[in-house]
Amino acid sequence: MTATEAPDHAALVIEAQGGDADAFAELYRRFGRFVHGLLLARLPRDDADDVTQEVFMEAWKKLPKLREPAAFGTWIASLARGRAVDHLRRRRAHTDLDTPLPARETQTTSLQATEVLAAIQALPEAYRETLMLRLVEGHSGPEIAALTGLTPASVRVNLHRGFKLLRERLGVDS
Repeated sequence: MTATEAPDHAALVIEAQGGDADAFAELYRRFGRFVHGLLLARLPRDDADDVTQEVFMEAWKKLPKLREPAAFGTWIASLARGRAVDHLRRRRAHTDLDTPLPARETQTTSLQATEVLAAIQALPEAYRETLMLRLVEGHSGPEIAALTGLTPASVRVNLHRGFKLLRERLGVDS
């Protein structure tokens, strides 16, 4: 969602509830990065793309049951958070490698990004979500507020405190 797009998605939701795949595709375009950011706050980077797709497939199936079309943003956020929990439960059944594979020189940037993502994921949940939506998905503070239902002031506080904690964990002076 960009600042120039209307925050009211109820009309699109109603059209999608009636089976309009183009309307649902527009909802995906507007909310895909938001859902991806929420998932990145909880899941390993490699899993977030796949789980984002799963969330939207689940949303398509359950959309006719959504009673309040204007609540689509909070509803899909709830689906994403639930899907992340389910994914982590299933993942625990699999065994991860105990030692990381050696990195090639060309992977240095990727490893640094992975380190930053891991540091963000270790923060308290309120900071994780707002930082992922800002840093990874590129949403502005007002966009984050509109998508999450938080007040703009709460988003500013969460970003400020989250950035402070992140700098501390990464050993970066401000």
